[in-house]
Amino acid sequence: MKIIVGMSGGVDSSVAAYLLQQQGYLVEGLFMKNWEDNNDKHCSAAQDLADAQAVCATLNIPLHVVNFSAAYWDRVFQYFLDEYHAGRTPNPDILCNKEIKFKAFLEHALTLGADAIATGHYARVKTETKSDTQDTYLLKAKDRDKDQSYFLYAIDKSALAKSLFPVGDYLKTEIREIAKKQNLITHNKKDSTGICFIGERRFKTFLSEYLLYQPGEIHATTGEILGQHDGLMFYTLGQRQGLNIGGKKNHLEAAWYVVGKDTIKNILIVAQTNEHPMLFTQGLICSQLHWFADEKPQPGLTCTAKIRYRQLDQHCIIAPQENNRYAVLFSEKQRAATPGQSIVFYQHNICLGGAIIEEAI
Repeated sequence: MKIIVGMSGGVDSSVAAYLLQQQGYLVEGLFMKNWEDNNDKHCSAAQDLADAQAVCATLNIPLHVVNFSAAYWDRVFQYFLDEYHAGRTPNPDILCNKEIKFKAFLEHALTLGADAIATGHYARVKTETKSDTQDTYLLKAKDRDKDQSYFLYAIDKSALAKSLFPVGDYLKTEIREIAKKQNLITHNKKDSTGICFIGERRFKTFLSEYLLYQPGEIHATTGEILGQHDGLMFYTLGQRQGLNIGGKKNHLEAAWYVVGKDTIKNILIVAQTNEHPMLFTQGLICSQLHWFADEKPQPGLTCTAKIRYRQLDQHCIIAPQENNRYAVLFSEKQRAATPGQSIVFYQHNICLGGAIIEEAI
């Protein structure tokens, strides 16, 4: 079988290519350029490409280079801007996986004669044959601290069936050891963090380059005016930094946190202490459900879920609502269920699917 590996220039995809090569596959690499800005000093694409080329040379495999920046802008970045403009907090990495890495990349790889694609994501795929049909499951990675199934819940099931995650059966420490032993230049390369097209620059500065922002008032939960915000799009639920309203008369000497947004009146609502009741909810409404099983969740389905990447699994019940919306009720209250972010569902190691958070209830 011919496998084309998405080479990011990082250690995980480097070792993914090596592991597949050792398993006897015909391996080729492909580097995706998803952001078009040659003068951007914060973009690491040039260095990443050089590292990917060096790794492929060490492994003696060809490297294809393809530019998906137009597709990325249309399918991912425009959605990112629209969501922030609406006062929500999107997760572009999830959409990038769905639309670029496991759609545009897969389609391109198939034109190059690939039987399947592979990436350096920490996740696992399991295929079971039932009667004459095959069923494909997305599983958590062996390394639970690095598991990335949360970011993969939205990819199409047919794409999942043609995808391999070679590093999913290893710990991150083991991956770095393999890379060092094979003299791969990426063995000690720092992991990339944050949103790829923003890089190391300040998020607020970046967003200001693309969206008009409208300053407004900051209110306490009582309605008292405490100050001015720079634009609702710059703030997210639970945020503490950047409010500039410390030391208010007749208030506690405690930090302020964002607990809500009134997008109609352009008001940012804040409260003191990290444990304020408005930050917590027993449940939420979600939409745009992507479910790996053929049958959508039935009323009363019990499972676990995460409303953010690093969160531990939380026990919950799913209840279908009208208009393809779902209510999710948790056994324990959840902090900062943020509209625009994703909730991802699990049964033990199996990722069932996920949806976009609409509102807390």
